[in-house]
Amino acid sequence: MPFRIALSGLNAATTDLEVTGNNIANAATNGFKESRAEFGDLYASAIQDTSKNAAGQGAQVVRVAQQFSQGSVDFTSNNLDLAISGQGFFVLENPDGTIGYTRAGAYSVDRDGYVVNHANDRLQAYPAVVGVNGSTTFSTGVLQDLQLPTAPSAPVATSDVTASLNLDSSSTPPSVPFDPANPASYNSATSTTVYDSLGNPHTTTFYFRKTGANAWDSYAYVDGNSVATGNASPPAVADASMTFSNSGTLLTPATGIATLPSFTPAGAAPMTIDLNLSGTTQYGAAFGVNNLSQNGYTSGRLAGVDIDTEGVVFARYTNGQSSPLGKVALAKFNNNQGLRQVGDTAWAESYQSGTAQLGEAGTSSFGQIQSGALESSNVDVAEQLVNLITAQRNFQANAKTISTADAITQAVINLSR
Repeated sequence: MPFRIALSGLNAATTDLEVTGNNIANAATNGFKESRAEFGDLYASAIQDTSKNAAGQGAQVVRVAQQFSQGSVDFTSNNLDLAISGQGFFVLENPDGTIGYTRAGAYSVDRDGYVVNHANDRLQAYPAVVGVNGSTTFSTGVLQDLQLPTAPSAPVATSDVTASLNLDSSSTPPSVPFDPANPASYNSATSTTVYDSLGNPHTTTFYFRKTGANAWDSYAYVDGNSVATGNASPPAVADASMTFSNSGTLLTPATGIATLPSFTPAGAAPMTIDLNLSGTTQYGAAFGVNNLSQNGYTSGRLAGVDIDTEGVVFARYTNGQSSPLGKVALAKFNNNQGLRQVGDTAWAESYQSGTAQLGEAGTSSFGQIQSGALESSNVDVAEQLVNLITAQRNFQANAKTISTADAITQAVINLSR
């Protein structure tokens, strides 16, 4: 019987060595969580056994328990490297359609634009939904593969130009009819670029002409042609008229917005632009442009990806625009230690772990996502080396039990000769 007891101890010590060795081997594996071997004694009892004469039967490994403490976060230069600070797992869909969970966040883009890990598992996200007013929400009731756009973004035609100007109140009304070719026929001018429905840029110039006390006219020309006449000829009337109070504030248009005549660029859809002049003043200072902006843009190619702490993925385009593609989904479990390890630093749901609870970073008890960073393993190598020595001593001690039992058995055999 001492042989069997010692053998159980050897088996338990061997498992402890294997667990410790596996921890050390994965000390540099991103997202790896260390394990520890937990032991229990073996105790065989019968009706006639009592605590005074019943000996133990050895030891066994009752569980290899995973330890899900936070690993350190190391920063990288790749925006698609993701680390979770706090609770949660990334959700992955394997090529065979099964779902896995991981803390390893080293992702890249495959040829189809999908965000994948080294095993070609696709990162799951909540899709972005853009409302009619331009606001973005996320459909948290469904998961989909996170995919970066491979086609250029669509252009948006300019529909609004905002001009915040100061018109010099001391200016003198010109004495000649308006003509953009004659600088003496207007007091000041400024230009911006607008875009048509095809994304083509058009240089737009606004001419401002004082017509009387606190009164001004504005004329708009696109690529050298009047929006009213469609050619270089001056229009019969101004495209917009403004009046100001004796304190220099805009009185008309009352809404601050003047709608310019519709015009049609070659090959593009007709354009009607609202000129927002609500920030325009008439003070006794030189003409100045405080702000001149418009809401159109040309098409653009994907230039990069940004991911915020809530997991929202933004695509950046060469036209200076950005758009949300989705929000990285996270999962948590009632019992992390019940998760089934499937390799590649991934886990699968099990009966012991409970059902996955999906959510968003920064909400409930979910941690936040750090872009451009990876979570290191939570293995303390120094601690594991101490555990290795302890396991080795346990193995040697059990081996000594076998050799001692062998010596006793040999002595008994010698007595029988």
